[in-house]
Amino acid sequence: MNKKETIEAQAEELLIPILERLGLELYDVEYVKEAGNYYLRAYIDKEGGVTIDDCEAVSREFSPMLDEKNFIDDVYTMEVSSPGLGRPLRRERDYEKSVGRELEIHTYKAVDGDKIFFGILTAYDRDTVTIREENGNERTFRRPDLSMIRLAFDF
Repeated sequence: MNKKETIEAQAEELLIPILERLGLELYDVEYVKEAGNYYLRAYIDKEGGVTIDDCEAVSREFSPMLDEKNFIDDVYTMEVSSPGLGRPLRRERDYEKSVGRELEIHTYKAVDGDKIFFGILTAYDRDTVTIREENGNERTFRRPDLSMIRLAFDF
């Protein structure tokens, strides 16, 4: 594991007991450098969505644990938030929860002249994702061909 993966794994290990106790689940953890600053971000979720109070409760418990364990050498900012409406699908459980929901899929290369597709997730496996488009046609994509896959949202 590289430094980034190690930090994310250690943070996840600290977060999971906190989230379980609060009735929340971990969506993702990322350790990134943006504009010269490091960020440790924890994305949390629950049925019906998270509130600012949920984020605050996790932050209040997580922050002192990070200080105590002190496994990050860089100066960083810790953030706890919701993955948002247009959340990307990353883990198998994200796909499982999204069956029957509308997705937005972006491909690296054009497929039939398009690089962006919308449809209801009907099936997935380790290698592929299948959606039913608005016209009723099913379209299957190879996961390595996808630059992004997330829940679609309309306003």
